Amino acid sequence: MAYKGIYKPINPTKYVGDVNRIQYRSLWERTVMKFFDQSSAILKWSSEEIVVPYISPKDNRQHKYYPDFVILAKTKEGKEKITMIEVKPLSQTLPPKQPKKRTRKYFAMCATYAINMAKWDAATKFCNVRHWEFKKLTEKDLY
Repeated sequence: MAYKGIYKPINPTKYVGDVNRIQYRSLWERTVMKFFDQSSAILKWSSEEIVVPYISPKDNRQHKYYPDFVILAKTKEGKEKITMIEVKPLSQTLPPKQPKKRTRKYFAMCATYAINMAKWDAATKFCNVRHWEFKKLTEKDLY
């Protein structure tokens, strides 16, 4: 998952934002970008262009969350739909399983999960107000 780079779109007019600064932080994100760029059902897409404020459970302060993608897609019925998408490993979308011995790694996983839940709760509320959908994609959804 440590793979990262700059994505160069084949269809730059579909991208909302600076087409020279489309950055992916994993192969999964790059796979999703290629799909958005090449799919005729995706009319517009952006990557980390929207800011969603959230309160972190770690310090109880407001932070900024930059969701991975926002897309404008044409549905099978021919309607337009906006969806905010986060790409994450499945392991980060589930509560960590408590090991026999609590370790620093376990507590770090718990903190990551709690922060992700706060971000996704804020994103869901952000989307609901706008009549958008919020989705999390994992490796199970991509492959």
